Amino acid sequence: MNQQEGYADDIVKGFVIWSMVWGLVAVLVGVFISFQIAFPQLNFPPYLTYGRLRPIHTNAGIFGWGIGSFMAFFIYITQRLTRTSLWSPGLAKVQLWLFNVVIALAAVTLAMGMNRSKEYAELEWPVASLVVVLWVIFAVNIVMTIVKRREEQMYISLWYILATLVGVAVLYLVNNAAIPVSLTKSYSAYAGANDANVQWWYGHNAVAMVLTTPPLAIFYYFLPKATGVPIYSHRMGVVAFWSLIFMYLWTGAHHLLWTPVPDWVQTLAMGFSVMLIAPSWAAVFNGYFSMNGQWHQMRENYLVKFLIFGITFYGMQTLQGPSQAVRTFSAFIHYTDWVPGHVHMGTLGWVSLVLFAAIYYTVPRLYHTEVYSVPLANVHFWLVLTGQLIFSITMWIAGVQQAAMLNATNPDGSLHYSFIETMVELYPYWHMRALGGVIYLAGLLVFLYNIYQTIAGGKTQAAAQRA
Repeated sequence: MNQQEGYADDIVKGFVIWSMVWGLVAVLVGVFISFQIAFPQLNFPPYLTYGRLRPIHTNAGIFGWGIGSFMAFFIYITQRLTRTSLWSPGLAKVQLWLFNVVIALAAVTLAMGMNRSKEYAELEWPVASLVVVLWVIFAVNIVMTIVKRREEQMYISLWYILATLVGVAVLYLVNNAAIPVSLTKSYSAYAGANDANVQWWYGHNAVAMVLTTPPLAIFYYFLPKATGVPIYSHRMGVVAFWSLIFMYLWTGAHHLLWTPVPDWVQTLAMGFSVMLIAPSWAAVFNGYFSMNGQWHQMRENYLVKFLIFGITFYGMQTLQGPSQAVRTFSAFIHYTDWVPGHVHMGTLGWVSLVLFAAIYYTVPRLYHTEVYSVPLANVHFWLVLTGQLIFSITMWIAGVQQAAMLNATNPDGSLHYSFIETMVELYPYWHMRALGGVIYLAGLLVFLYNIYQTIAGGKTQAAAQRA
């Protein structure tokens, strides 16, 4: 525990370090599977095939890197915004151990082929049950800290934190409802179109409650900290928050356009998806307007570059997403490589850039030192920005070409290109995607080295002071 502040910061250190470990795993596996797509001979059955490694990549990225970092910063932010020490540091230590056990079990079971075949919900019921226990421990600790807060005002970040805790719990419990038939196998409690509808209500709202509300909580806290000026409008942030929460929960079926799901469900999802532009861009404008008179910090302050580019990618995501929810556009780009380009702009751009900034800000303060190298942080920024842009832009172009070829018809109405012909044309883009991944990985390695040296410097200073 940080004795000076009375905050349980040792547990924050643990979550930050382990989230970076799992983030490295996620990117390493991601780069490897990008090469497997470009060079199929790199698939080594049964454990090192794309089908086994892809869910390990997504789970390590979203839950290991994402949730691990969010747990760290929720604990860090909540204590400071409530001016209250964590309700139970001991419970948080149990949470850290259980978190790593669950992520490791997820990697092992998925590599063994134990998979429920549900996007972002692949884990079989024993591991999924441990996730529920983990989340209850986490949620109780954060909620109880907020309940006993000494600061009456609820800053916008706390609202996003509470929404995450409740939203993830509801989504995970409903979609993971299953009937176990053995220790390693279960079947969904739903069937047919109902199962698909529940799955994508969960799938898209996992994007809401894991990849939107947590980074927004972090952005709203760290942008003022990094710039030294307050957020432009707390009121606009709160109004946008409630609008976002209400609208997001109705959007999942836009993943199921042109399917047997009832048309009214699809139309409802499409309508709410388009309306989501407003509350999403309210957060973007709140960030931009907060920079009035401060844009020079984009040159001088490396933290601001990460945060402002992050919220910019969020804005682009929330224009692409609603566009993709329109039936005609969905019919064109769904099931093409456009989609991974869109998704990775969110994960590698929006979410990760904000998390990089938060880690750069907090680690020196946790270890009472200075960041090891600001120039290296700038190198990290340009490498990950370049890698992400190569990845996403390449996939958008590939997706448009793929869609055009898949939809091309002869005068008699028959398809002009076979599926194999479309795949052959995608190989150059897949090579470029792999290159983008390598560049991003290089940036990540620079980041990890910078943070390692920062922590080592802090420990050396602490040892010298004790001596």
